Amino acid sequence: MSDPEDIEDLLAAVRRSDHRALDRLIEAVYPALKRLAHFHLAAERPGHTLTTTAIVHEAYLRLAAGNARWADRRHFLRAAATVMRHLLVDHARQRDADKRGGGVVPISLADEGPPMEDDGVAVIALDGALKGIAELDPRLEQIVECRCFAGLSVSDTADALGMSVRTVEREWRRAKGYLLRALDRESP
Repeated sequence: MSDPEDIEDLLAAVRRSDHRALDRLIEAVYPALKRLAHFHLAAERPGHTLTTTAIVHEAYLRLAAGNARWADRRHFLRAAATVMRHLLVDHARQRDADKRGGGVVPISLADEGPPMEDDGVAVIALDGALKGIAELDPRLEQIVECRCFAGLSVSDTADALGMSVRTVEREWRRAKGYLLRALDRESP
């Protein structure tokens, strides 16, 4: 990734409505965005139709359309991670909608092999649990996004959110407990 000072300068230019600065910013953080997208896709089902490049490009379009002004590099990367999470949730919802009638190929019961677990349902359930955790405590949602969706370590999460490592560890345990209970209620 480019020098953090260069990125801060580009973020300042974006805040001043320099339209070309966002393009230069994306170019500067493109490798980090690719790593984020790869991290997100690693948790998805094999053969996912989205690629890391497609996720980064769609995230760019959504970030550019949002007219958001990011405070610093970490804030921008957290925003990008959130956008990527929403992209995967939207994709899973669309895929599930298609399964309920659009383009479904029937299979016979004689076909060999166990049915594949539906990862789209899991992504949607996780998104619902995250919305619940945000209502409970928005800070928990930020910690989950940093840890799960941005792939940050505990110390990086603490740094990104301006918290102590011990606080992040404690709140991370709390968030995991809430998510496990929420996802357990969602499962049939």
